[in-house]
Amino acid sequence: MTLPIDPTALDGEDIGEKRATLEMDHEQAVEHVREAFTDAGFGVPEEFSPSELLNEKVEDADHDHYYVLGACNPNMADRALGASDNRIGALFPCNVVIWQEEPGRQTVYHVSIMRIARLVGMAPDNEEWEDIVTETGELVEEAWANLETA
Repeated sequence: MTLPIDPTALDGEDIGEKRATLEMDHEQAVEHVREAFTDAGFGVPEEFSPSELLNEKVEDADHDHYYVLGACNPNMADRALGASDNRIGALFPCNVVIWQEEPGRQTVYHVSIMRIARLVGMAPDNEEWEDIVTETGELVEEAWANLETA
């Protein structure tokens, strides 16, 4: 299969990649990230621990703490659904992941589904979508700034 884009030509900015390190235990980090995103205007309608699931279901799996928060700003989600002919919903919610690098050190990671959807043709490359990308990016920047209040 030939990819429609060259992934090696993309950088973190192209996909809205964000990464932060939190010096705290895993459970504290999950709560802190949840609060940071909630304070920035996101809800968290979905969350789960892939590491717990895999450690329970896969023989010999031994994954360190890994947690997914499915964040959503309802107003932005509504606009994005309309502007993408409902296709962006296949990527909802906007995930933020927290994984343990080592005890007391957690990595927080996020990519922009709005940017990725545009890159792969699930969303239009027009002014309306650019406004959605910009506004969701501003919300994520606010949430990221909130992470620094640990």
